[in-house]
Amino acid sequence: MGVVAVSAARDPSASAQLSVLQVGRVFPAPRGRGTIEALQPIDLAVERNDFITILGPSGCGKSTLLRIIAGLDTPTTGRVLLEGRPITGPGPDRGMVFQSYTLFPWLTVRENICFGLREKGMALPEQQERAAFFIDRVGLNGFEQHYPKQLSGGMQQRTALARALANDPQILLLDEPFGALDNQTRVLMQELLLGIWEADRKTVLFVTHDIDESIFMANRVIVFTARPGRIKTELAIDLPHPRHYTVKTTPRFAEYKGELTEAIRGEVLQTMARERQPPADSGG
Repeated sequence: MGVVAVSAARDPSASAQLSVLQVGRVFPAPRGRGTIEALQPIDLAVERNDFITILGPSGCGKSTLLRIIAGLDTPTTGRVLLEGRPITGPGPDRGMVFQSYTLFPWLTVRENICFGLREKGMALPEQQERAAFFIDRVGLNGFEQHYPKQLSGGMQQRTALARALANDPQILLLDEPFGALDNQTRVLMQELLLGIWEADRKTVLFVTHDIDESIFMANRVIVFTARPGRIKTELAIDLPHPRHYTVKTTPRFAEYKGELTEAIRGEVLQTMARERQPPADSGG
């Protein structure tokens, strides 16, 4: 076992469900002062049923990559293929869950979950049946008629997760989905999502800056460098399933944590050093 330094996490292949091919992203710097390279061209192959966590310091481009895969942003270079077809915009084949709950405040829990199903033209009885299934799946029975403002943060995020799953996407994309939750709720949400994945084995890409979370959730951890982001290392997580929270106290988990801590420490220090510097005329 060990962290393996790589220039690309895997060589994208025709067998991959999702292929990221030399994807890079450059943004204009504030006040027209040149450009900022957020993401260096990277390659990444995502196999069916993978649960990949993308770990890195703040501002390293991991969320930018996820938004490109979701079709919410366009790469400056490269392209993304899903089942061999280029991604050109958002689509129901990808479900996105953000750190902010992004629920419609004027809709109930059930109505929020049904929203995408209604947009797809699904018949009302089928919408209701599917919503009821996922309400039960995420433990929100009895809260179907509640509005988001009547829910805790964890319950709102469970609603957002149920809404994404109800659309039956090929890939689930999660951008620090538990980052705004208190620690105990966060741990319970990790267990909930992992349990759903263990049952359904839907392909998941999960962005986080939390090392423990990245290990507990994933079968593969991808570590990003400080900006401009690129894939620095990859670590396969060989922990048994079903995965119980007590695995976090095992020597194997501690070994993974030590290796990932070492891999990311220098990147965090580099990010902190950059933040202490005065703004340059050019971000490029």
